[in-house]
Amino acid sequence: MTTGLVVRPAREADLAAMAELTGLAYTEVDRRTFQRDWPDPQPRTPERDAAWERRTAHALRTDPEGCWVAELDGRVVGCAISRVRELMWILSSFAVAPDVQGRGVGTQLLAAALHHGRGCLRGMFAASADPAAVRRYRLAGFTLHPQMFLTGTVDRDALPVVERVREGSAGDIDLMNSVDRQTRGAAHLSDHEALLEQFRLLVCETSSSQGYAYVGAGGSPVLAAATTRRTASDLVWEAFASSSPGSTVSLHHVTAANQWAIDVGLAARLSVHTSGYLCLRGMKPPAPYVHHGSLL
Repeated sequence: MTTGLVVRPAREADLAAMAELTGLAYTEVDRRTFQRDWPDPQPRTPERDAAWERRTAHALRTDPEGCWVAELDGRVVGCAISRVRELMWILSSFAVAPDVQGRGVGTQLLAAALHHGRGCLRGMFAASADPAAVRRYRLAGFTLHPQMFLTGTVDRDALPVVERVREGSAGDIDLMNSVDRQTRGAAHLSDHEALLEQFRLLVCETSSSQGYAYVGAGGSPVLAAATTRRTASDLVWEAFASSSPGSTVSLHHVTAANQWAIDVGLAARLSVHTSGYLCLRGMKPPAPYVHHGSLL
């Protein structure tokens, strides 16, 4: 263990330091694990830092007992941000400064965050391909499900006509929570408010199915959930259709349980790659479901 290390509850005053830490730590992992034919990893932009801070500030308000930092000589060298939504524990962010890794910092942080979910039946979070972190998660009892992502320029000629999808709003939160419970076993609850602040919402509601998708500014779906594969596919196609011709889109965090998402991406002429893991406890990979990286 590291002498002088203090693991304590995170505070709003720590947000800037945690954003800087996670940005540096995640970029360092990306540089160690990316494939040669991928674009070089880039540091997180100020806009993405600001979005991370807003999401984490929301977690500090809703789950103060799940948010922890490790401090060494007055410097934040690690953080773990976790949420409990109904009976599901979610690890939203977890990072340790590269210069103190391998010294027990991550072990203490993860133990503190896991304690927040001690009454939960299920656990879920997305992990990088970092071997040391993956080992820690498996030893903590999580099953590891490799993730894929699709990226490229959408073939406009492949776009189907989608007629059942509409723009969503905060008035759809009850519908979305219902879809969440059917697909992943727990609602997002107030996390939908955080997602609505940042992303466009698409909704599909018919007599036989329901679904929704949050979409980034460039047309990339960042979360998609539905009660049928067809509805999930329609939502992703509608997101792709909103991209600008010639621009790059991506669909991340696709597990093997969601072959429908692979089929949509390949039909759009995107390329498929593997990256990281979905870590689960007490549950199977959600489907039809493509999770958000931190709010899951």
